Order: sequence, then structure tokens, then C-alpha cells
Amino acid sequence: MDAIAANLEEIRSRLTAAAERAGRDPASVRLVAVSKTYPAEAVGAAASTGQRIFGESRVQEAREKIPACPSDLEWHFIGHLQKNKVRQALPLFPFFHSIDSAALAGAIDRIAGETGAKAQGLLEVNVSGEESKHGFTPDELRAQFPALAKLPHLRIRGLMTMAPYSDNPEDARPVFRKLHELRDELQSAHQHPLPELSMGMSGDFEPAIEEGATLVRVGSSIFGTRPRPNKE
Repeated sequence: MDAIAANLEEIRSRLTAAAERAGRDPASVRLVAVSKTYPAEAVGAAASTGQRIFGESRVQEAREKIPACPSDLEWHFIGHLQKNKVRQALPLFPFFHSIDSAALAGAIDRIAGETGAKAQGLLEVNVSGEESKHGFTPDELRAQFPALAKLPHLRIRGLMTMAPYSDNPEDARPVFRKLHELRDELQSAHQHPLPELSMGMSGDFEPAIEEGATLVRVGSSIFGTRPRPNKE
């Protein structure tokens, strides 16, 4: 578990340096430790260093893990959420990174209204156009954003994207820049504040920060080789 503390120290140092290169306050970037498939003990080790935000992508795994972790942590859902899992997910997660369709947004809004849950999250945008990725196309989001912004029980806080995999982190920079530009466009056109940009992972979080990320999702660089997940 000492390795987790050392890894977090290195990630935080790199995060700070990337923010300073961009002329940003490092405190404006929050680190989401992606704990999916890692045990509660690993979460506890990270939490003991001051890490407070953790990301999970499987509802059943989270239902078993979260009660075994410190009670003062903030849990974000970062994976593809099926509509039939929304009712189970809402009590566990106050924040969703990957709202990838109007149908899912509507389901979260409806069930939050029924249960009194406070839901907020990000709209996932498939900026790169990869067929394997979920999310709105930029044009779909432009067309659907006015209705999404008016949902009464789901607070849209910003946008999220994933860049195509590459050994060169700089390859991701144009994707991150386009998401930032789309956020600015929507914010201006609709007078709806969108303060959050979730972009950047273990391999490319530094250019993401330099392009405006406020949330970066880092897992294996903190916790090490990822165990194989259990099927839900």
C-alpha cells in the first residue's frame, strides 16, 4: 500500500506542474482516483493520503465496496450506465461523468424526482467520432442541449470525453481542445454555467489539464495493474 501513496504523490506533482504551465491554479483541477476493480483496502490506502474523490463504473461492485470504505469519500460514476441500473446507482453516486444520451439523462431526472435524490453530472461527448465510444456527437448535443439543461432533477455541470488511445499523449490534445470549445459555445449560447470538464486519464491527463480539464480520471497509475473485474 506504500506504493499507492508514492504514486499519488507523483500524480499530484505532475498535476500541479501541468496546471502551472497553463497558468492555472492547481486547486482548480480535481483528481478522481479510478478505483473500479480495486479492493476497498486500496481505496483506504489512497484515502489515508488525503484523496477524497473515487470513480467506479459497475453498480454492483460499488454497492459492495462503498460500505467498506471511509464514510467521508465522494463517489463518482464514470462508466457507461444502463438505464435499468439508475435506481440502484442514485443512492451511491451524487455525480455522473458519463451521461451519454438524452434517454439516460431523462431516466436519471425522472428517478431522482421520484426518490428525492440530488443528481448532477456531465454530458459525454464523442468528440473523436470513434464508433467504439459512447456519447453525443457535437451536433446532437447542440440540438438537444436546451432540453437537457431544463431537466428539473438533474443538474448538468459540464462535459466529459475520452480521447482515442495513443502512446503519445499529445495526440489527445486536439480532442480536449474541441471539448473545451464546445463547452464555451454551449455556455455562451444558452447562458447555462458548465464549470466542469472531465477529460484526461493516466496516459494523457497532463495535456487535458493544459486544455482546461477540471476533473482528471486516473486509475492504474495510482493503484497499479488492474485486477480483472467481476461480471455484473
